[in-house]
Amino acid sequence: MKEAQSKKAATEAITELILETFRLNGRLLEAGNELVGPLELTSARWQVLGAIENSPTPLPVAHIARNMGLSRQAVQRLANEMEKDGLVQFAPNPHHERAKFVLMTHRGKQACRSAMSKQQWWAESLAEGFSIDAIRDAVHVLRRLRHKLETS
Repeated sequence: MKEAQSKKAATEAITELILETFRLNGRLLEAGNELVGPLELTSARWQVLGAIENSPTPLPVAHIARNMGLSRQAVQRLANEMEKDGLVQFAPNPHHERAKFVLMTHRGKQACRSAMSKQQWWAESLAEGFSIDAIRDAVHVLRRLRHKLETS
């Protein structure tokens, strides 16, 4: 009986975590749009630029999408729009003729640097009132949950 109650409590708690994560994701996207809107970016474009910036090697759209947990089609649409706006360019991929690399242009690098500068003070303000241990514990739980989803 006690095991069933414990399992039910864990199920309810994980459901609450999932719902709160959905709410948080929506609010983060909205806040990110507000933060980088003056730079003519959106949260989605900022994510793509960040994925490119943080990769040690050039990546095609499919790898960017996989790293971000998004669909290839969504990232392809964003990359195409960002190419038209001069933020990225496509380059030949010697490993795959059709899967071109997505590279940041000078304009894209400037926008990404500006966004990250804004993100620094934003993150500092968000961190206020939380202990480092509490933040790390939250990251640990979310990372373990993501890994479980990726391997199931």
